[in-house]
Amino acid sequence: MIPLRLAAAALNQTPLDWDGNRRNILASIEAAKQAEASLLCLPEMCISGYGCEDQLFSSSLHRTSLELLAEVLPHTSGLLVTLGLALEFDRAVFNAVAVACDGQLLGFVAKQFLAGDGIHYERRWFQPWPTGEVREISIDGRPLPIGDLLFDCGGVKIGVEICRDAWVPNRPGRQLAARGADILLNPSASHFAFAKQEIRRQIVLEAAQEFHVSVAYSNLLGNEAGRAIYDGGTLIASRGKMLAAGPRFSFADFQLTIADIDVDTTRRARLAKKKAPRFAGSLAGATVESDSALPTPSKIRASTQAPPWDTSPPPKQEEFARAIPLGLFDYLRKSRVKGFVVSLSGGADSSAVTTLIWLMAKFGIADIGLEKLREKLNYFELPTAAFSTDDEAKQLVAQLLTCVYQATRNSSDTTFNAAQSVADAVGAKFLQWNVDALVDGYVGLVSLAADREITWQQDDVAMQNIQARARGPGAWLLANLRGALLLATSNRSEAAVGYATMDGDTCGGLAPIAGIDKAFLLDWLNWMESTGPEGIGALPALAAVNSQAPTAELRPPDQEQTDEGDLMPYRILDGIERAAVRDKLSPVEVFETIRKQFPDDCAKQLGGWVERFFQLWCRNQWKRERYAPSFHCDEENLDPKTWCRFPILSGGFERELGELREVVRNLSGSGP
Repeated sequence: MIPLRLAAAALNQTPLDWDGNRRNILASIEAAKQAEASLLCLPEMCISGYGCEDQLFSSSLHRTSLELLAEVLPHTSGLLVTLGLALEFDRAVFNAVAVACDGQLLGFVAKQFLAGDGIHYERRWFQPWPTGEVREISIDGRPLPIGDLLFDCGGVKIGVEICRDAWVPNRPGRQLAARGADILLNPSASHFAFAKQEIRRQIVLEAAQEFHVSVAYSNLLGNEAGRAIYDGGTLIASRGKMLAAGPRFSFADFQLTIADIDVDTTRRARLAKKKAPRFAGSLAGATVESDSALPTPSKIRASTQAPPWDTSPPPKQEEFARAIPLGLFDYLRKSRVKGFVVSLSGGADSSAVTTLIWLMAKFGIADIGLEKLREKLNYFELPTAAFSTDDEAKQLVAQLLTCVYQATRNSSDTTFNAAQSVADAVGAKFLQWNVDALVDGYVGLVSLAADREITWQQDDVAMQNIQARARGPGAWLLANLRGALLLATSNRSEAAVGYATMDGDTCGGLAPIAGIDKAFLLDWLNWMESTGPEGIGALPALAAVNSQAPTAELRPPDQEQTDEGDLMPYRILDGIERAAVRDKLSPVEVFETIRKQFPDDCAKQLGGWVERFFQLWCRNQWKRERYAPSFHCDEENLDPKTWCRFPILSGGFERELGELREVVRNLSGSGP
């Protein structure tokens, strides 16, 4: 029997925050030692932070990374630790993992398969390491191996796959297992996306079962660099069974997950199969021998498991309710602003953003407690006297969130009452004012200069936009006065078709729901009203929002303006967007796809909506280029800076839309 205790840590790191990153690394190592761990798997690029972007071209970054590695190295005495860093070698940069055992640096494993899809851009900064190749690198005058390595510590063999390496069909773990690996470590920086954790679980379990090894998977945690949210969710498996799963979306600096394994048991299972895992190619690479044996725990202990909602595929609503609040909190503290301002209209989008800030307070207090949250916000003072044990979350929201309702003569009592109801329910400060005088001033000023009266009959869009824009300066001023961050409230459906006023409702330094479609947001608000996330519950005040049809309230009330009346039904809009943008289908192909999804709708109407989408999509790329940073929640984001690039100027699909019109004409009179 060879009992070992595996540990995997999720770390909340920040790019280029050397002292903060070092502090979290050392804290997790100390916690692993206290838990009598034999091995500790830390996340990919944990030394510098993963999201350093073009700073990875800086030689200074690489020098500082090695300095930090040297500072951490003595603290690895008594166990094996993986430490992720960018490594400059042979006039190239590699995404690497330093493997240290008992205070000694054994070598560097370099990532073989780089992520280049979705929001990933690794090939801009890194070179992939060739499979099977091993070279020598000099660190402080000492030669060390770098490349495709297996580590033998006292007879126990450990292999390392770095994040994406484990997601490809012929993953390095297959070769490492064929070379005799007992344990696979997977240091990752795997950003959150809906339902992604289930894929990670499958990858870990399949490796443990097929390769007859034990697997430890680690991940980053929190909003590391601004756009991507990391959910943690460390995993440890052996012989096809999940032994431990760490919590996701934690507000802590790190989370440690441990599980006990028996190396002899996995070896017997492999021998029982009478064959080693197949690898398509030669078993190249090298094995690094270490004199240090891995420590064994003093007694076997039970494995840790994540909460029930996190061990099976959770509802999309639950994941959204947990991911965005964590992203907001880390953005708040890492940007060192003193709270948030939301222009709360009483509609779905601004109410969703307000609710997410309330959930930030609720989850944060439930996870690490009010005092820990206050410590993380210690760059400004939260008045202690303002808090009692009655409802700490609402009191925290009162200190961090100011909502303002900015009325015009086109605003209704319905939206005002909804806004006030939501603000009161979450504990936010609630202000109100009227911007009609500002609007009238601009209209009068321009009418005089243009030498004609500006009217609704001639200038509908301009009259709507000036109302939205007149609200921007006051919200910005309020945020500046409070040292707070103004949050934009536009969603992905609006971004797709440009149904937003630049410098109006797009005002803000962060757009937390710009990656989320409106149809889902409406469903989520209904879920929040009636059910809510596990351990938190519902927010019934949202009934005042959910009872309304979404409307911008920019036209006179007698016109009964609604968003879907201006555009099309949101579910159809979102279906068209996925087919056109995610799947890259032509207008005719999009039309055929949408007809299957919505067979009861008139073909002529559907064709008109598809045409309208493509026209608005092309016309409004410049708006998407100017949106505030947003969070990535799935693999369908429209953010042109990190996912969906499209020309600002284009031919507008005119030829393709002509083909669509011909198809629709031929179908005319043939029914839906």
